[in-house]
Amino acid sequence: MTTSTATRASEPAGWDAELLLARYDQVRAYTERLAAPLSPEDQTVQSMPDVSPTKWHRAHVTWFFETFVLADHESGFAPFQEHYWFLFNSYYEAVGPRYARPQRGLISRPGAHDVGVYRGNVDARMRDLVDSLDGGTLDKLGSTIELGFHHEQQHQELLLMDIKHVLSLNPLGPAYAGSPAAASEPDDLGWVDVEGGLVEVGHQGAGFSFDNELPRHQQWLEPYRLADRLVTNGEWLAFMADGGYQRPDLWLSDGWARVTGEGWRAPFYWTEVDGVWFEHTLHGTWPVNPGLPVSHVSHYEADAFATWAGKRLPSEAEWEHAVVADGQADGAPAGNLADLETFHPQAARPRPDRTADEGAGRLRQVYGDCWEWTSSAYHAYPGFHPPAGAIGEYNGKFMSGQMVLRGGCALTPPEHARATYRNFFPPASRWALSGVRLADGGEPEGVR
Repeated sequence: MTTSTATRASEPAGWDAELLLARYDQVRAYTERLAAPLSPEDQTVQSMPDVSPTKWHRAHVTWFFETFVLADHESGFAPFQEHYWFLFNSYYEAVGPRYARPQRGLISRPGAHDVGVYRGNVDARMRDLVDSLDGGTLDKLGSTIELGFHHEQQHQELLLMDIKHVLSLNPLGPAYAGSPAAASEPDDLGWVDVEGGLVEVGHQGAGFSFDNELPRHQQWLEPYRLADRLVTNGEWLAFMADGGYQRPDLWLSDGWARVTGEGWRAPFYWTEVDGVWFEHTLHGTWPVNPGLPVSHVSHYEADAFATWAGKRLPSEAEWEHAVVADGQADGAPAGNLADLETFHPQAARPRPDRTADEGAGRLRQVYGDCWEWTSSAYHAYPGFHPPAGAIGEYNGKFMSGQMVLRGGCALTPPEHARATYRNFFPPASRWALSGVRLADGGEPEGVR
């Protein structure tokens, strides 16, 4: 099979086998670290079709390396177990048939331990392969291996989102890890004015990018402004108190159909007990903290809230350009990302004085906390062409019926976050760690 990835804006001059293997070991070990607090029984449960069992995530990312690296380059290749080729394929039609996604929880065997054996086998073979490659072959294969790193990091985030849903249904109320943030009230919401004009959007430079971040291209933007932080639980409670889930005038038609058909009346993990709202998190179920960003809301809910507030959601080009203009597109992303192991959105840092502080008027919570819904449908950038072969199915085939999110969340590995990253989910999705940043048309400077 063809494994050309076309995922980088420019290829490195050469790959160093030692550094590549060190990175491989780091990524692979982190997946196992995330799974470590979970019992074999925890790792087998599939609580809804969108959720995959933990052990399936662990096996699938291993299948990726076996399928797209070892199969083409290992001398005398044979799959570790021929049925795994079928069980752990996700959606790659070119690779062959696959087990139905909604039934992954029925795969009681291999168990969590056996999946660990599979991972160890593939890891040893990957190390042997990389050590044996000449420089030219390693240069050709390096981008595919790097794609495997980022693919696994996507599944690390999904593993946590999925086990959150699994544990939410357990009447014992188990916690995964971490501890709740101290109760806080929302701080003042500020606005950052951004000049419009003809701007460039999309990845550039030698760092990693997925193919859907390319090619870099121009877009015209009218002047606009972005809220300097995410919408909070306290503000969402005000939306609910004002009949936000009972007013069809606030909702897109498809969104209102979801509200009425599925009985939405609060964010996904909220439950009302004796007039008090509680939120399920990876560190247990606690009273809703007004000062934290609202999370696990769909695009429909985000859009309805924006309409209620007299604002709108930013387009993905507006979001990206604002982050670049704010000077937060260069260097390592900073924010409440997975390395802090909070496992939940945190309150925005204190808002600096707009007139006296050097950092005044800057965007907060750009990276981490919650993926931010945009108003943009997920589609191809002008000039986009998916890579040839099975890898071409990675992103391009999903460019229909999805909306773009930006920024990363508290479960996103720092190396996996950047200003040009385009996440995407269907507009009704609520189980992802998604939140809201408001936008508005250009107006005179000032704070509302």
